[in-house]
Amino acid sequence: MKSKRKEKFFHILVVDDDNRLRHLLEKFLNDNNFIVNSASSADQARKYLQLLKFDLLVLDVMMPGENGLQFAEKIRKSSKIPILMLTAMDESKNRIEGLQKGVDDYMGKPFEPQELLLRIKAILRRIEKNQVRNFEELTFGNYIYYQSKNLLTKKGLKIDLTLAESDLLRILALNKNNIVNRNRIIKLCSNLSNPRTVDVQIIRLRRKIESEPNKPKYIQTIRGKGYTLKTN
Repeated sequence: MKSKRKEKFFHILVVDDDNRLRHLLEKFLNDNNFIVNSASSADQARKYLQLLKFDLLVLDVMMPGENGLQFAEKIRKSSKIPILMLTAMDESKNRIEGLQKGVDDYMGKPFEPQELLLRIKAILRRIEKNQVRNFEELTFGNYIYYQSKNLLTKKGLKIDLTLAESDLLRILALNKNNIVNRNRIIKLCSNLSNPRTVDVQIIRLRRKIESEPNKPKYIQTIRGKGYTLKTN
């Protein structure tokens, strides 16, 4: 009997100064099981990239101030994050310039959302061939989380967790350094039925992990977005 493949969650950052298009893209990608943050400028995107780990960047070329090509060039000096560029410009020289700066793919505006989705999935498949997103052991601070056993230890000693706490930690660990919103947690955890129960279990889990639960180092709240397990 074949084992069920684990669901994977990819985190995408959308950068576009067009508020309407940015919000539509965020909703569309969320509806297709991606975790999404959006930024209206390169400066705002840079702050997100310093705070969180993303699997792919959807970047508009024409933005005021620092444009998409300039931003992509700077990103490539320190990161290999895949970049899909959106552009209303049809000139081949602009596409060539983007590819020279490390852009992975281009889409011209206007575009079909389904085509964008297929291109994103194709890029992520290519990246996955060289990356192992699942893990056996996850270390953060003095803690080690064993995925296959759903077990948490501190300096070799087992930390007793309730079923709900254990399931919540597993979800956060599988999406380490990425934001997981409450609705997704509820969907994936049968022991949690509403946003309030998620918040309560987060508090209880922090009490068992954090030295200062009111100032969490590992299980952090991203205001208006959800929770993330910081491991770096």
